[in-house]
Amino acid sequence: MFLIARILKYCKFIFLLIFLLTPFIIRAQVDSTYIQPYEHELSLKPHVYYKYTSLTHEIDDNNEINYMPNSPVSLGLGITYKNYSISGGYGFGFMRDKDRGKTEIFDFQYHYYGRKFIADVFLQRYKGFYTEENDEVFTLYPDISIIQYGVFGQYIFNNKKFSYKAAFNQSEKQLKSAGSWQLGGGIYYNEVRSDSTLQLNQYKRLRNYQLSVSGGYVYNWIISKNFYLSGGVSVGLNIGTENLSSFKRVEISPSVFPRISMGYNSEDWSIGLSVVVNQIYVANSKLLRMTLNTGTMQMSYTKRFSVAPKFVKKIKYIN
Repeated sequence: MFLIARILKYCKFIFLLIFLLTPFIIRAQVDSTYIQPYEHELSLKPHVYYKYTSLTHEIDDNNEINYMPNSPVSLGLGITYKNYSISGGYGFGFMRDKDRGKTEIFDFQYHYYGRKFIADVFLQRYKGFYTEENDEVFTLYPDISIIQYGVFGQYIFNNKKFSYKAAFNQSEKQLKSAGSWQLGGGIYYNEVRSDSTLQLNQYKRLRNYQLSVSGGYVYNWIISKNFYLSGGVSVGLNIGTENLSSFKRVEISPSVFPRISMGYNSEDWSIGLSVVVNQIYVANSKLLRMTLNTGTMQMSYTKRFSVAPKFVKKIKYIN
């Protein structure tokens, strides 16, 4: 079992490394009548974003309970110099409602949009949730905790005419409407703990390892010269098990991964709104059905500069 765990650990690392480095190795040519890169050296991107992971417990076909975290709205800043970029943000405690309880949060989400590949990384730990039964009436559940680690990636088939960068990074411009089929998959580790609220099992812990195969379609619609709307969804089939050594209690469940963005692009500035949501089952049986919903909503403003200041050119950014 120890050997299998170590092999899977290295497989996750290799899987992530391939998807992050491939865009730098493969320099794909694009159709210049569909995609226009910006030639500016430097861009600054202040943004406001909200990240969360919630738990949905399906009681029956018509009833479900949504356990939500008390996540704060965060402020961030991104800097891009030529092909190198770095960004960060922070969620301030005063930007969340105290009546919704306290949630301990570690949430790292990385969404990479390359020419031929996209990649998503999830490293998340949440403890403390609430439900809203009526307007402004909250019930707190400090005993519920969630862990999710995952890597997801897909290949973009029509990469010469369709640009994820234009829709979600605004680092280039989509000139004509175009779409693409996409295919890939992911690896996840999920864990739910509860001392008394949720009847999970004798260990008060539900966990599984999942392998996902996923495919879908995405489309960039150019409404006018500067306005765009982008939407896509990938639907997957996930195979999960609680125990890697015995593969007992194997469950097969669906997953869905939609992305939506819209915005305005001018020559030296852009404004955009994007939503990314990933939904997978952590339990999918007749006795227990639970889904994890992970999402990021972001509004950003990008200002581009033709020439970067001299001190910027001396800094080596980490991509």
